Amino acid sequence: MSAVRALAVVDTGAIERNCRRLAEAAGDETTLCAVVKADGYGHGAVASARAALAGGAERLGVATAAEAAELRDAVPDASILVLGALSPEELDVALAAQAEVSAWRLEHAELIAERGAAAGFRPRVHVKHDSGMGRLGERDPGEVLRVLDAVAGDYRLEAAGLWTHFATADERGDSFFSEQLERFSALAERATASHPDLLVHAANSAATLREPASHFGMVRCGVAIYGLDPFGADPAAQGLEPALELRSYVADVKPFAAGTSAGYGRKWSAASDTKVGVLPIGYGDGLRRGLTNNADVLIGGQRRSLVGTVSMDNITIDLGPGTEVAAGADAVLIGAMGEERILAEELARALGTINYEITCGISARVPRAYMRSEGPA
Repeated sequence: MSAVRALAVVDTGAIERNCRRLAEAAGDETTLCAVVKADGYGHGAVASARAALAGGAERLGVATAAEAAELRDAVPDASILVLGALSPEELDVALAAQAEVSAWRLEHAELIAERGAAAGFRPRVHVKHDSGMGRLGERDPGEVLRVLDAVAGDYRLEAAGLWTHFATADERGDSFFSEQLERFSALAERATASHPDLLVHAANSAATLREPASHFGMVRCGVAIYGLDPFGADPAAQGLEPALELRSYVADVKPFAAGTSAGYGRKWSAASDTKVGVLPIGYGDGLRRGLTNNADVLIGGQRRSLVGTVSMDNITIDLGPGTEVAAGADAVLIGAMGEERILAEELARALGTINYEITCGISARVPRAYMRSEGPA
């Protein structure tokens, strides 16, 4: 029986091995940046970062200044890159953490230079090109080069990198990925002609596994280091191991006569006499309400249907009339039990979303427990 009502168990050994797999895919001339933003995609940022570094990652990527500060306290010698936009106040936090930061306008570069000088720190700056994502970054290649030259020419700054982000790398066969890669490659060639020490990077997890031409000097892998398939299929096909299991237990088992309903709104009623198990986990823990009548749970090594509305703190499971499951039995919502397994990708398909929204959505009230396996179970 689980010691707590809900528990996320994270295998740091799987994260290490996934990083080795990705570093191998990236090649000997390319470094691996492990992206541990959003609390390590729900896996825990600090534990994930340490495992990624042990697995061969040479840099950590985050989205916010606060994330950089948390990691700096935990891994003082790590190279940390903040990928997101920063307000002046957040920039101070990032620079205090000695993180590398991004810029795409001249005013960004000037602000970084001023704040860095005030802090007695020469910031390393990565200039971002919007090659087609349509979010942060400068679209015009000429202006990107202008910003890059300004950073390189400012004694208060160090021009560290040139980067972009792909919009459709996870959509196999999509032509826009090739268009973005061609556009960015042309800019990178011009930039490195003037700044040969520049670290050029573009590839996310999908691009790393899909296209060697996208690797440049560094790849930034997020979803795949946690053993989630960037293409939304089976991670094993990419040589990846899921690192997270979500567990609960059966708090009660009760008989249901035909016609008896379970949950808010009476979205399910027993078609015949059966028994129903109640699990003390719900959307307050990140188990989305859209899984109402739309998911399985592993109990006793078998798949059992989630029935009735997912509530904040409880779900109900149809155990069948002849069940031997009793209160206290373990339950797995993501992970393996016996010969059966439920992947985050399965829940994502049921919800019409992506696998890492599933893990990122596991709430803070679910404790994370860490273990380190030596190899695939």
